[in-house]
Amino acid sequence: MLSAGDFRNGVTFELEGGVWQIVEFQHVKPGKGAAFVRTKIKNVITGSVVEKTFRPTEKFENAYIERKDMSYSYTDGDLYYFMDQETFDMVPIAVSEIADKMKFVKENDVCKILSYKGSVFDIEPPTFVELAISETEPGFAGNTATGATKPATLETGAVIQVPLFVDGSDIIRVDTRTGEYMERVNK
Repeated sequence: MLSAGDFRNGVTFELEGGVWQIVEFQHVKPGKGAAFVRTKIKNVITGSVVEKTFRPTEKFENAYIERKDMSYSYTDGDLYYFMDQETFDMVPIAVSEIADKMKFVKENDVCKILSYKGSVFDIEPPTFVELAISETEPGFAGNTATGATKPATLETGAVIQVPLFVDGSDIIRVDTRTGEYMERVNK
């Protein structure tokens, strides 16, 4: 059990049937009245963030979020399949739940699979990935003084903005958190 007086950033707990993580907290002791804990909490499954106050003596059940490294194997219809690297079991995850996280992930990339009580609710792709450019327009020489960019389609199908000097045969590094071009990788 966890009391509101023990809240710290990153702690996860159960509240009203949901799993919540502390984003911010503040212990408040007003001049008059009882002390309380002001928090900003995030539902780890839906992603919604709310502000809530608690009495320091309120008790909550700890929620243990399991993070496991698994490699992406393949897509079959509306399911992504990930392989557990220790047991070699295949874990299916619905495309509708994580499609936006998969736009920079290719086969055999290792992702962190997040689950609560055996139910997978999210993935964390690698922070940086190296992807080949499958299609982009040629850049024009001398047109780089303004830091201009052009769209490029990556091997996974994602489209990002890249500098004009990047061509269709390059391999680039992409930050999966922001979807931004980082650098060209030496061939």
